[in-house]
Amino acid sequence: MRKKITIIGAGNVGATVALWAAVNELGDIVLFNRTPGLAKGKALDLKSASPIGGFDLAIVGTDRYEDTKDSDVVVVTAGLSRKPGMSRDELLDMNAALVRDICAQAAKYSPDSILIVVSNPVDAMVHVAYKASGFPKSRVMGMAGILDSSRFRTFIGLELGVSVEDISALVLGGHGDFMVPLPQHASVNGIPLTDLLSEDRINALIERTRHGGAEILSLEKVSSAFYAPAAAVDQMIEAIVRDKKRVLPCVTYLQGEYGIDGIFMGVPVLLGAGGVERVFELKLSQAELTALQKSAEAVRTLVAQVRF
Repeated sequence: MRKKITIIGAGNVGATVALWAAVNELGDIVLFNRTPGLAKGKALDLKSASPIGGFDLAIVGTDRYEDTKDSDVVVVTAGLSRKPGMSRDELLDMNAALVRDICAQAAKYSPDSILIVVSNPVDAMVHVAYKASGFPKSRVMGMAGILDSSRFRTFIGLELGVSVEDISALVLGGHGDFMVPLPQHASVNGIPLTDLLSEDRINALIERTRHGGAEILSLEKVSSAFYAPAAAVDQMIEAIVRDKKRVLPCVTYLQGEYGIDGIFMGVPVLLGAGGVERVFELKLSQAELTALQKSAEAVRTLVAQVRF
């Protein structure tokens, strides 16, 4: 029996998540949007591509939460996107109420589902989802680290002129200016990044990674990124519905790991059918650990502003 995947929000990110999920045949898809007809139209368009794309599964659009009933995975992409000059933090008040309502409805109709939050500012919105759903921490997570790590890998590949397939890199921490790329844990087919680039060039790539989303927004002006975020979400969905036991950086609840307690933040986890099945605690340098704890304080400050 195929898994059921609900995507809340049929904008650029949500619709592209649906596309990736359909092409990879991860499960039957429900695309939800409050605007009448929007999700239905996009679902029909995607379904019409199935004979060409060679994917065969149920794809429906709806504006009724009842149609999301018994989902295995619920992805929350709904919310206002950033406009030029706007920080992720400024989205806090505008998106918290929306995410709160969505996750309460998801818990009502799919009480055994796994929640993946994409809405920004994601570290705070995962807290909102956790409180609103009442789910155990293992079944509530956010997408950020996979995207940030992919951008870091992309920029390394562009700098060195090598295939991104041969690049391993990891970014931890909050999804924002205080994210923590880890050059000591980056390599090109086993060759340490620090052997290939100078400290100055590595620092430049780190800064570009931290501002990768803003760079795209400044170029497009009318839209924030959606191809790469959607691809990152689908990597998480696949790990869950196919129980792949992937080790991926995700926003998860920390209980003392890295000296951080009581907040959701990006760290490497084991992702499978049970959701977050394990948190990995890397050996970090003192500078890396200090940076990660500084990122945690930024997340904690942000969460303190949320009205639960």
